[in-house]
Amino acid sequence: METGVVILIGLFFTVAVYLMLSQQLVRMLLGIAILGNAVNMLIFTNGRLIREVPPLIPEHLYSPDVATANPLPQALVLTAIVISFSFFAFLLVLAFRAYQELGTDGVNEMRLAEPEDDQTPPQGY
Repeated sequence: METGVVILIGLFFTVAVYLMLSQQLVRMLLGIAILGNAVNMLIFTNGRLIREVPPLIPEHLYSPDVATANPLPQALVLTAIVISFSFFAFLLVLAFRAYQELGTDGVNEMRLAEPEDDQTPPQGY
């Protein structure tokens, strides 16, 4: 089961990088969301994927005697899901406001600080 999940994580990372290298904001936002999901799955997989044994320790032992799933990555992923969703919502509102103000979602057309007809700065003194 872990091999299939690792392949899926690699696919998520590949798709996320491809989308983030796009020239449109909507594709970049989807790439960021997929990248967050890939990182969450990576953290979750590092905590071992075992379905048969719950992470409970018997009373007479100090540590489990069989391999169990680690609950710490599960708690970290739960927190990371909330943070990545709020980050995505912020970026979505930011991209929407940029589209309203500039009328485009292409990053090359959003270069207000670098006008195309402006002279180049001096190269020497």
